[in-house]
Amino acid sequence: MVFADRATASPAPLSRRAVVAALGAAASGVLLGVAPATAARAAAPGLDDPAKKEIAMKLVSSAENSSLDWKAQYKYIEDIGDGRGYTAGIIGFCSGTGDMLDLVQLYTDRRPGNVLAKYLPALRKVNGTDSHSGLDPDFPKDWRTAAQDTAFQQAQNDERDRVYFNPAVAQGKADGLRALGQFTYYDAIVMHGDGDDPTSFRNIRKRALRSAKPPAQGGDETTYLNAFLDARVWAMKQEEAHSDTSRVDTEQRVFLRKGNLDLNTPLDWKVYGDSYHLG
Repeated sequence: MVFADRATASPAPLSRRAVVAALGAAASGVLLGVAPATAARAAAPGLDDPAKKEIAMKLVSSAENSSLDWKAQYKYIEDIGDGRGYTAGIIGFCSGTGDMLDLVQLYTDRRPGNVLAKYLPALRKVNGTDSHSGLDPDFPKDWRTAAQDTAFQQAQNDERDRVYFNPAVAQGKADGLRALGQFTYYDAIVMHGDGDDPTSFRNIRKRALRSAKPPAQGGDETTYLNAFLDARVWAMKQEEAHSDTSRVDTEQRVFLRKGNLDLNTPLDWKVYGDSYHLG
């Protein structure tokens, strides 16, 4: 807003439109001395922004599948020996943890008689175990066949969002975290789930809260995220299959040390010794 020199002229009355614009600017932190960081935080896109979400998918895929091509993972399936049975799809749905059962049920609700529908009884029986009973020998082959169906791909997207992505982003926003913080939550809930066990996402967060406060509680964002990542590393080391903490050490902490709280590109990181770049 430009005002005339007070020594030589009187300011013209502001129109109603100008007043409204000025009030809007003030509310967004542009006027009245509000800290620019506050306005920037409000304006920065969260992880649910389409471009940021695409980055999140690629970051997780680099850790889960050693590839940035996350859409190629609809067909992925193997038993990685972590006690969760088969791990499959874009987010690592597991036959032993219930999320694969929920996914196949959703797909069957939408596409009755699909190639995976016949495995629903077996998936119910093996839930909570690492057993392949009733799934071998053809379940992996049939999974890859189903992955060619856009309805199955959409079901994977929807279950990823319902169970993992949306809850992580919502909690991150409630804690006053920007895109990087929301991503640290998302990556944690992907690996650890959100159950009641000590290494679940909610308990990782509780562990972090014992030593730092998130921005929504008046804390410093970087300090809190370091505390959360410390708690995450502790959780990962409780389980042999997850004891390699490079997805934290040489990925998320790299972004945090650079102050990239909005998860802006370019991004350079390593996972399990492999280097990745997003321009």
